[in-house]
Amino acid sequence: MVYLSDCGGIPSYRGLMSLHHPPATPGSAQAAGSASSPVVVDERFNGPPRSANGGYVCGVLAARLGPGPVAVRLFRPLPLGVPLSLDGGRLLDGDTVLAQAAPSTDTRPDLPPAVSLPVADSATTHFAGHFQHPFPTCFGCGTERADGLRLSPGRIPGTACVAAPWRPEPVLALEGTVPTPIVWTALDCPGGWAIGGGTVAVLGTMLGQTFRPVVAGEQLVVTAAPAGASGRKHHAVSAVWTASGELVAWSHQTWIEVE
Repeated sequence: MVYLSDCGGIPSYRGLMSLHHPPATPGSAQAAGSASSPVVVDERFNGPPRSANGGYVCGVLAARLGPGPVAVRLFRPLPLGVPLSLDGGRLLDGDTVLAQAAPSTDTRPDLPPAVSLPVADSATTHFAGHFQHPFPTCFGCGTERADGLRLSPGRIPGTACVAAPWRPEPVLALEGTVPTPIVWTALDCPGGWAIGGGTVAVLGTMLGQTFRPVVAGEQLVVTAAPAGASGRKHHAVSAVWTASGELVAWSHQTWIEVE
């Protein structure tokens, strides 16, 4: 794997735009989901006002589909506090498909490199959300959320990368381990800030993988970088690292610019 050390921009990675759904086999995670499986996104896990954080929802589906890479497509804003059903890799509100996920064979894209904790700390002073934030109550990066992740991914001077430190609080954990949807939230928001330029966009697709459990209280660093654009579609890649540079999780995202 070649990592781009200068963060000058990551090559566009479009494998996520085509989801493949292999037939489910008995006992697989895909076969285990059924239309009777309830999913309720608690109201505190919002992104834009009155709708769920996209990365959180993608993480909910990824956690059910296995340890390998999972690709998720979001079709419409996802409601909060409403019982939804899970049918295989599809998340439904009645008969309406809100999101669809499947295991992916796509390879890991080039990622923004790991940076030291001091570099990540310094980058937060350049977080654009301190000055203007389209969704200030977002669970992942909202500046008005005392109970959120409070990520502040700012630009690393001289690069196209953003970075932020992240130390998950114990209140986010279940028996000491941070759930997958929280980790995917931490991957999600930095990608949105990486596309930059004052662009207001919402998450459309997400491909990602976590390699090991995240422990509450451990010091981590999140990095993200732009990965190309086409019309209203913007691509980004992100990663969660330990303070020593071990890769914990990664994602490739497609963001849709809000008109």
